[in-house]
Amino acid sequence: MSCAHLTEAGDAEFATTTECPDCVAIGNDDWVHLRGCLTCGHVGCCDSSPYQHATKHFEATGHPVMRSVQPGEAWRWCFVDEEIG
Repeated sequence: MSCAHLTEAGDAEFATTTECPDCVAIGNDDWVHLRGCLTCGHVGCCDSSPYQHATKHFEATGHPVMRSVQPGEAWRWCFVDEEIG
């Protein structure tokens, strides 16, 4: 069983899958992994990265679901219900 956010989330086009644009904007290049918002396509770095831009994007927008944009990964995460899908 998945939460409603995961079940209802579509997919998004991502402008990049190779860098965190928020990190690049501040001159940082040591992100760990990238996550993409399934509501708007924003790409941000994961919580293992120093600036945690994917979580900051959720906190600023309320967009509930992101997915890994790492090669070979397709899992999704719901920030609201803290569920993986």
